[in-house]
Amino acid sequence: MINRKATAIWKGTGKEGTGTVSTQSTVLDNAQYSFNTRFAEGIGTNPEELIAAAHAGCFAMKLSFELNAAGFTADELNVTAIVSLDPAQGAITKSHLVLKATIPGIEAEQFAEIAEKSKKECPISKLLTAELSLDAELVG
Repeated sequence: MINRKATAIWKGTGKEGTGTVSTQSTVLDNAQYSFNTRFAEGIGTNPEELIAAAHAGCFAMKLSFELNAAGFTADELNVTAIVSLDPAQGAITKSHLVLKATIPGIEAEQFAEIAEKSKKECPISKLLTAELSLDAELVG
């Protein structure tokens, strides 16, 4: 079992308050977040942005492992995750992955199959109950 942790500290009301988030690795160390960084524009992060970063990174790593198992090594996997929060539902409703991949020697059909498998099997995908989607493009 591998455990990772992050700590959030919030002060004040939901709308006027402010918070910080820190990670065990200290990559995030008292990173600011607030109502404005979540629902408007402001300097700082927000939970959905952090989930998007986690999903993009997890998917890219899982895809890399799956490609390697199939005998391929990617020159580059460029992944963007777009996480959608519906305030009316109070829920994250979707995480959409956009992949641009440079993988020497792979056929388009095999690439699509491996990418779809990786989308379903990366640990962050398994955590999310939201709709998951993927646009995968082989470039180069």
